[in-house]
Amino acid sequence: MIAWFTDLTARERRTMGACFGGWSLDALDVQIFSFVIPSLLALWKITAGQAGELATVTLLVSAFGGWLAGALADRYGRVRVLQVTILWYAFFTFLCGFAQDFTQLFIFRAFQGLGFGGEWAAGAVLMGEVIRDKYRGRAVGLVQTGWSIGWGAAALLYTILIAALPEEYAWRTLFWIGLAPAGLVFWIRRFVEEPELNRRSANPTSIWHIFAALKPPYLSTTWRVAMMVAGAQGGSYALTIWLPTYLKTVRHISSVGTGSYLLVLILGAFFGFLSGAYLADGIGRKPTFMLSAIGSVVLTLIYLFAPISNAWILPVGFLLGYVSLIMFSPMGSFMTELYPTAVRGVGQGFCYNAGRGIGALFPAFVGFLSARLGLGAAIAIFSLGAYGLMIVALLLLPETRGRTLLSLESTAAE
Repeated sequence: MIAWFTDLTARERRTMGACFGGWSLDALDVQIFSFVIPSLLALWKITAGQAGELATVTLLVSAFGGWLAGALADRYGRVRVLQVTILWYAFFTFLCGFAQDFTQLFIFRAFQGLGFGGEWAAGAVLMGEVIRDKYRGRAVGLVQTGWSIGWGAAALLYTILIAALPEEYAWRTLFWIGLAPAGLVFWIRRFVEEPELNRRSANPTSIWHIFAALKPPYLSTTWRVAMMVAGAQGGSYALTIWLPTYLKTVRHISSVGTGSYLLVLILGAFFGFLSGAYLADGIGRKPTFMLSAIGSVVLTLIYLFAPISNAWILPVGFLLGYVSLIMFSPMGSFMTELYPTAVRGVGQGFCYNAGRGIGALFPAFVGFLSARLGLGAAIAIFSLGAYGLMIVALLLLPETRGRTLLSLESTAAE
């Protein structure tokens, strides 16, 4: 299972390391907020709807950030844009720790979203172009496991800080730690090079390039992929953003216990990412997506509605984390294999982040609906609806396993 990794060149491994670090720290900064929600509800007396708005604004703005970063990556290079986006989201996560009210936190999280969305767009394209065709699926998927590492780090830090500090200081310290990703940029500047394929491409310079993926011959692919991603992201966000609050307020688990329960789910997510990486090359991109989407529907229903004790929530949470995160491993390679080099950044950046922008609405919807139906029912309605959207979109998309990037260049030239 790991022999292929030793066959990678030093350049391929360095690129994987940079993107793995970027995704891990990206997840750390973004997932911090899900643990902060209960503190804000208690200390600031904000409503669940307002908490949903704070979650949504980052994800919604990230849609534009990723689209813009994808276009800039086509024009100025993948590596340069990757560095800028990491610095950007780290700085604004840090500022969130100084917010004094809802409005200030809303503004800081909006700006954080620009870098959050941009980092994935630049990093995914960089990975897809540097890793050779036969290893692309598992390599990009393996790097995606960094998300579970960052998410787990956020849960661990929350568990430690909420036990060691007064609540009003613990949540601020979590955001201040979000400055850590800035250090990764120095390593990237020294060790990571621009992909050869992109250096050879005649990158467009027109400002209108940002719309390149929204016109023929790419438009039909673009909207279908964006809907597929919207379903995946919407289902994931509806669940993970509200899960700490669900465990604490519905299951009545303590703050420290909530962190422990989430660590088990995140451990499942790690193995889910890892499995998805190998399944993407083994059975194909689309079958891997389908397996994860259908499994997520089943496990979400069991987790939220089955008459099981808090003790049984632990193993079910592991399985839920495992199944629901498999779908994210093939996304980078799948989208890389749909667009030629000249529009790959903007195409991939738009699809992933437009989908993320639509999915970003789901946490806010959950927050508002929970006041009428209860949190568990609200999470279920929007997460299951999102996975249904993903399945429909997948039926309209092609399989890309085995597709070479050079074949896309010849198609674009025609």
